Amino acid sequence: MNFRKGQGREDPEINLIAFIDVLLVILIFLMVSTSYSKFTALQITLPTADAEKAMERPFEINVIVDAQGRYAINNTRVAVQNPEALAEELTAAATASGKANVDPVVIIAAEATATHQSVINVLEAARIAGYSKVTFAAQAGGKK
Repeated sequence: MNFRKGQGREDPEINLIAFIDVLLVILIFLMVSTSYSKFTALQITLPTADAEKAMERPFEINVIVDAQGRYAINNTRVAVQNPEALAEELTAAATASGKANVDPVVIIAAEATATHQSVINVLEAARIAGYSKVTFAAQAGGKK
């Protein structure tokens, strides 16, 4: 409600000159108070390890699975399709190397287009054979 008839209402204005002066003072203050020292790197002293090297590389069984679901154990093709027969082949590969009492590392190298079921068969065969150390091989920097 406008009780003052006849008087025009003035819109409030921000005094820009005073505002710019305050911003310049703040800018000068920040420029003076900022330190421009460079931190090239952290100067740290790394601890030294007195541990011996690993005694020997663990015994490995390499299982290759191709796109058609065929298996090769240590670069020797085997004609099996079920996990039980594959477990027997894994055990035979361990005994053939003379390290039947050592728990080997089963390395699964499956082709990118191999079915999931063929890879699961290898995992099941390793479980049946009693091998608990299973890992997968991968190629670095794959093409897209």
